[in-house]
Amino acid sequence: MRLSDGKTFVGDETGHYTVKAVKGDALVFSYVGTVSDTIKVENERLDVKLKLYIPGEDEYVYVDSIRSLQNELTSFVENKDARIGIAVIINGKDTVSVNGSKDFPMMSVFKFPLALAVAKWVDSNGMSLNDSIAFGPKALIKDTYSPMLKKYGSGLYKMSFKELLEWSLIESDNNAADLLLKRVGGTACATTLLKDVAGELDITIGASEQNMHQDPYTSYLNRSTPLAMATLFDRFDTEIKNRSKSFSDISVMLEQCRTGLDRLAAPFIATNAIVGHKTGTGFPTPEGRISAINDCGYIHLPNGTQYTIAVFVADSAYDMTETSKIIADISEIVFKSLIGSK
Repeated sequence: MRLSDGKTFVGDETGHYTVKAVKGDALVFSYVGTVSDTIKVENERLDVKLKLYIPGEDEYVYVDSIRSLQNELTSFVENKDARIGIAVIINGKDTVSVNGSKDFPMMSVFKFPLALAVAKWVDSNGMSLNDSIAFGPKALIKDTYSPMLKKYGSGLYKMSFKELLEWSLIESDNNAADLLLKRVGGTACATTLLKDVAGELDITIGASEQNMHQDPYTSYLNRSTPLAMATLFDRFDTEIKNRSKSFSDISVMLEQCRTGLDRLAAPFIATNAIVGHKTGTGFPTPEGRISAINDCGYIHLPNGTQYTIAVFVADSAYDMTETSKIIADISEIVFKSLIGSK
């Protein structure tokens, strides 16, 4: 963490960091099982060695469970015929990842960072989510996934920011997302707004749903790493959602998500855990694979443990059901590992 502004940076699986800092900045380094250390920047390169933390008996159990989770997830993805990326941030500090710093296409997961950009734009312009967006019939794509269009028909010409966000986040409506994206100024503006909300993260909004409708491969322009997305959800769950009603409304929508219930949410159906998430679904490739199946979000367990999780599955050789089950199985592994921890 950079003390001057509180911004956090997450290392990759090998422990390497890239941190923007100037001489005189103070950086706090921490890692599970070690004693955190604050170091003043004097040189361009820092080689940081943290001392091993000697905890009490109960804390040993927790540290061991984190290490066991890392090993179990690594083993789980090892022989899968797909490119899988996982990142888990537990209680805002302990991080587990597999291919966490690799690029993945977000697909409709991009509608979550887009929603944060929209909330920022609305608040910055002295508006509320109850204000409306007017649009013409040419703004709506007819042959795309749009339960909103199916319900209201082509006579739809106006809708509030809140309604469009609900359609975009809860139902993953493509037309709703594009109307919001256009209103805030397009992909470049949305990416800039996202940085204003959450700081520098390895997330780019580079294509609209219309772009992806015309050429499915432009979906790769909407990209993120698992670590970046898990960090975004962590910052949202712990701080951003409390900034304004616009942001808090988004958390309600995420917890009402109706898509991909056979993915991250599957292990929690019979529990009272709180699950806020956003899914993404890709397209069949010429090689007979699925380009991407994703699910990312935050989980509040009944025992008080909170964590964020991002799972991206790209170039899957399995069908939709089997690929979704990979995400559900990963979610269950994490859940079972943490249900006894605090």
